[in-house]
Amino acid sequence: MNAATNTTTTPWPAGPVSREALQRLLQDRSVTDIMLAVPDLQGRLLGKTFNAPVFLERMTDGAEMCSYILATDVDMTPLDGFDFTGWEQGFGDFLVTPDLDNVRMLPYRPGTALVFGTPVHDDGTPVEVAPRRLLETQIERLNELGYVVKAGVESEFLLYTDGPSGRTPAWGENLDYGLQHPPKVSDFLHHLADAMRDAGLVHEAIKTESAAGQTEVTLAYGQALKACDDYALFRHLIRDIAGRHSMIPAFMAAPETGVGSGLHLHLSLWTERDEPGFAHHRGEELPPLMLRAVAGLLSALPHLAPLYAPTPNSYKRYQPHSFAPTRYTWGFDHRGCAIRVTGHGNGTHLEVRLAGADANAYLALTAYLAAIAHGLKEKLSPRPACDRDAYHDRSAIPVYADLAEALPHFEHSTIAHSLLGKDTVRHYTHAARAELTWHRTHITDLEQQRGIR
Repeated sequence: MNAATNTTTTPWPAGPVSREALQRLLQDRSVTDIMLAVPDLQGRLLGKTFNAPVFLERMTDGAEMCSYILATDVDMTPLDGFDFTGWEQGFGDFLVTPDLDNVRMLPYRPGTALVFGTPVHDDGTPVEVAPRRLLETQIERLNELGYVVKAGVESEFLLYTDGPSGRTPAWGENLDYGLQHPPKVSDFLHHLADAMRDAGLVHEAIKTESAAGQTEVTLAYGQALKACDDYALFRHLIRDIAGRHSMIPAFMAAPETGVGSGLHLHLSLWTERDEPGFAHHRGEELPPLMLRAVAGLLSALPHLAPLYAPTPNSYKRYQPHSFAPTRYTWGFDHRGCAIRVTGHGNGTHLEVRLAGADANAYLALTAYLAAIAHGLKEKLSPRPACDRDAYHDRSAIPVYADLAEALPHFEHSTIAHSLLGKDTVRHYTHAARAELTWHRTHITDLEQQRGIR
């Protein structure tokens, strides 16, 4: 992945819009509504849409929202028993403060600006377990060590259509790296690219993948928090674009038997003077900073799995020779490893391949950065790089078989508590346990097919 520049002229300002630019857009009535958004536990954007003049007159210091938006499952079921909210506390409100220097325009809703918000407690302190805040904390931690984090998101997902025979992939053939597509696929890809440009989302590439209906979008590499904000906006945007083409996007780690969709996060550390900390040329030794980062990932990530593999489905993606890792390995340009050293020269970086499409990018990157900081502070050294079939490397720690196996290693881990804090571990343990309970108490159609003869 490389930095990219958007030179396309669109009806909207490209990229984030400043507070001053928002005021001008409001004055000429280009903006009539403001959507105040908070990333939830699943990485979706939730919030309210406000009348823009009223919002800017009365709510620049914050607007109230029900605290349950950080305490629900994927079905928006309020989950009881969290420390800061639940039925005992009555699911009260918290204040969401807007970042008016980070405003995005929504091309599918002309006149609407999206503003990211930060949930805060009554005393004005941030709700530390909020996914976006967790990532900010780890970025700040690495800043204190003297490093700036840059990141990029590579997202795989499936597109489905509903028809007489039920829900099926939007196309049936293998179109991996294809440059000729059926008209309906080509039209969708063009529409998606145009919509991202109009939203100021700079992308490097869009490609169809090997599975039926599968697509990959690579967003531009840059500042880490912005990379995740861009991805959250992309997830929000694509549901509208797909719907206009009678398609449904599926962000599942294993949407079909034998099919995996990843959320590959690319990252690197840079000095405060914008010097690349991971710069490397093939044939040379890796820089010590990168080796310690790799060692931290290998050491800590087995303790943080619910942050990057949050559902039972997440673990069904980890299959041999699937391009998803089955062990905590690392290697040079090795797509069978959990951690891949890739790029050249100043662009050398790490690609962490553990998260699936169902992961919350804020939480996955939180785990990765916490692990890297652990490696730097402890001055760890990694095991040797894998130079063979990574799926046969029995010396490396295997990824967990399922969420039930991963959860105790997170809940009771001294490393997880040290890197994230006990409140964060307790919050996401509770969320993972609720996910397990749902799956244990609901009967699937596959069980019925196998059980009813």
